[in-house]
Amino acid sequence: MVNKIEHIGIAVKNMDDANVLFEKLLGVPSYKEETVESEGVLTSFFQTGTNKIELLMATNPESPIAKFLEKKGEGIHHIAFDVEDIHAEISRLKEEGFVLINEVPKKGADNKLVVFLHPKNTNGVLVELCQEIR
Repeated sequence: MVNKIEHIGIAVKNMDDANVLFEKLLGVPSYKEETVESEGVLTSFFQTGTNKIELLMATNPESPIAKFLEKKGEGIHHIAFDVEDIHAEISRLKEEGFVLINEVPKKGADNKLVVFLHPKNTNGVLVELCQEIR
């Protein structure tokens, strides 16, 4: 079961410029920057209340974010939902007919295990499920 929207991911070309922009927009600084080598991405997180924004900049020209930016330009990349038990959700969603991009959770940014659902099954939206690593 989904607990809440965990964050909205936004692909950016320049992290320094995007950090300045979102700090002005949201009125708070980024609370964390983190590189996820396995995904070829640098992330930066902002939080206002319970809402989070994740900025994503490619660090590898072959990464999913680099390909997204090349094809679509900057903008919303994904929406992430927090789940209590990611393995149970994977099983449940597969039974419901959803196609997952990765069926084995991997370590993502901000101390999370993550899986992605294919946007062809979710009305064109890339959906990420995340669970806090305990």
